[in-house]
Parts: sequence; structure tokens; C-alpha cells
Amino acid sequence: MTAEQISPDQRYAAFRHKAFLSYWTARFLGTFATMIVSVAVGWQIYDLTRDPFDLGIVGIVQFLPSLLLVLVTGAVADRFGRRLIMALSTLIEAGCALALLALTLHGLVSPLPIFAVLALFGVARAFFGPASSSLFANLVPPEDFANAIAWNSSAWQTATIVGPVAGGLLYGLSAEIAYATAAILMAVAALLIFTIPKPAQQSATDKPTMETLFGGFRYIWSEKIVLGAISLDLFAVLLSGASALLPVYARDILELGPWGLGLLRSAPSVGAICVAIWLAGHPIRNHAGVIMLGAAASFGACTVLFGLSTITWLSIVALALLGATDMFSVYIRETLIQLWTPDDLRGRVNAVNQVFVGASNEVGEFRAGTMAALIGTVPAVVVGGVGAIAVVGLWAYLFPALRKVRHLNGRN
Repeated sequence: MTAEQISPDQRYAAFRHKAFLSYWTARFLGTFATMIVSVAVGWQIYDLTRDPFDLGIVGIVQFLPSLLLVLVTGAVADRFGRRLIMALSTLIEAGCALALLALTLHGLVSPLPIFAVLALFGVARAFFGPASSSLFANLVPPEDFANAIAWNSSAWQTATIVGPVAGGLLYGLSAEIAYATAAILMAVAALLIFTIPKPAQQSATDKPTMETLFGGFRYIWSEKIVLGAISLDLFAVLLSGASALLPVYARDILELGPWGLGLLRSAPSVGAICVAIWLAGHPIRNHAGVIMLGAAASFGACTVLFGLSTITWLSIVALALLGATDMFSVYIRETLIQLWTPDDLRGRVNAVNQVFVGASNEVGEFRAGTMAALIGTVPAVVVGGVGAIAVVGLWAYLFPALRKVRHLNGRN
């Protein structure tokens, strides 16, 4: 793997910008709270129905708003203040956590009210994603983009390490405590976002038309390297995603409790944050396309290993390696998008990217839940991992330009 070591000062270059520090902290708190909600909802629904199909529904109801609103959310992020959109979306998420708290206090006999709240949560995320992804590019100069992407990913990954464990522990005390804690953290995150100084933003000024609304799709289609990178992640993770089935593994296969579920949810992020910190000091300078393809294939192989394992420590190691390999793909894809996309198009491009990422994660969860209901949990995970490896081989053939990408800081 080709990377270039940089000085300790450069390793933390993004944090020299105070606005980015506030953004990073808010992102951490918001994601931490989301992970608490995710663990609590997953365990609560599986406790209620014992049907893995319902765990897949959790993902699909959160993804659909991003898909249905993709033309709106990106255009809004390109025309209005990204900081304001991000803060208001976080406040709505806090309201959703309070709604889940109220439903739990009232008593649940069906998962349908939870699905309704998660759909609203998905709407907030649909607006949050493009604004958030585009905002941090306005907070640091271009020379610090790659460093900011590594640390921005670390905020998410750090929160997904401790968030699920905290979620499992809090849910072990009570679901009410878990949801109340999440709501408070989301409110604090929103307040932090409001403290970020209003950044310079090249807003779109042309009159909204169907052509401008589809600008993100048009740009990605014209940039075959970006298209290949985004679609590779889409299909690899869609096929091999197994996070929706972790409650099944925690309860029925590995025989762990809520704390064990949190540990399983955290394991991929342990591997991912180790890679993110390493990349902050050793940015990829060469052979980026080959590294991305190799990482995606390894992601599929780690999924197969996890699916077959019935030993707790081996399952945790497999999930950690899965997260580590995924981090390389995330780093390369996000750097390509942020460095190669004009600022007045970033919102729309990031909205499309969010749909692809959401499809890989949430639709992947739906795929996993559906297949588990049809053929069993272990076969569903193993078949998905094998499918991801097959996708890598196909994409290496269909997108030769992606395979030949060497540098991330401009056209190769």
C-alpha cells in the first residue's frame, strides 16, 4: 500500500480550524446518540416480534426519505445555509428520540408506531446528510481536505465504537433511559452546530429547473471514476451488510445479551477508526483505485468469516477487520467527491451519494432481513459476502479507469 508519512503537525491540520473542531464535536455527539437509538430500537423490536424481517424494515423506512427527496435535499443544501439545515435536522432527530421515549412509556404492542417515528427520523437524515457532507468542505482549505475527511470519519467511527456499547448498557437499565439520553445529546449537538461561524459558500444562483435539480446525477454519470467508486460501495455493502442481523447473532447464535449486541455493533468501528487515524498520518498517495478494490474484496471475505463464526472472539475480530477494510473505501470515495466536485454542486452530488450509501446500508439491512427470513440467518450473511467479492471482480472489469486511479488530489 502506497502512503506518505507526514509530520505530527500536519496530522492534525484540520483541527487548526476552530470551525472544524466544533463541527467534529457535534458530529461525534449526534452520531453517538444515533447509535444509542439504533441499538435500542433493534433490541426493542426484536424483543417485541422476534422476526428478523422487522429488523430489515427498520432500515428501509429510514432510507426511503433519502431516495424520495434526493432532488430536494441536495438543491436545498446548495441554495441555503448548510449550517442551519444541519442544526435544524439534528433538532428534529432529538424530537424523534423523545417520541420513541413517549411511545415506550405508553407501552408498545406493535412495531408500527416505531416505524412511523423512524420514517420522520429518515426525513431529518435526508436533509442532514448533504448539508453536513458539504459543510465541512467549506470549513477547511483544499490542502487540508484529505486530513479533514480522515478525522471526520473518525468522529463517526469513534461514536459508533462507544455509542452501541452505551446503548446496550443504557437499554439494559431501561429503554426510557436510552432514548432520553439520546435526545439530550442530539440537542447539545444542535447547539454546537449553531456556534460554527457562518462559512463561505458558493451557493447555486441559477433558477431551479429539472436540469439543475438533476445536476448531481449528471455530474456523477460524467465522472466515471466517481461513478465507479460510489456504485462499488453501493453493491458491495448492499450484498454483504449484516448489521441488521446482529440482534439475531447476539441473542440466538452467540447467546449474548444487550451489552453483547452493543459490542458487536462497535467492533467494525474499532477497526475503522484505527485505519482512519493511520490515514490521517499516512494519506494515500498512489494506487488508490487498486487499494479501494482490494479493500472491497476483503470486506466481503470478512463478512463470510463473521457469518460462519460461532465463537464470540472470532466474530468480533471478523467485524473489526470488516470495518478496517471498509474505511479505506470510505476515505477514497469521500476524498474523490469532495476534491473533484465544484462547491455549488456539492450538495446535489452529496445527496446522490447519500442515496447510494443509504441504499447500501438500509436497503442492505432489508436484504439481509428478508434473506434471513427465507433461507436462514447464517446463509444470508455468507451468500452476501460471496456476492460482494464477485461484485469487485465485475467492477474491476467494468470500470478500468477506477482500477487505474493513482492519486486523489486531482484528475489522474
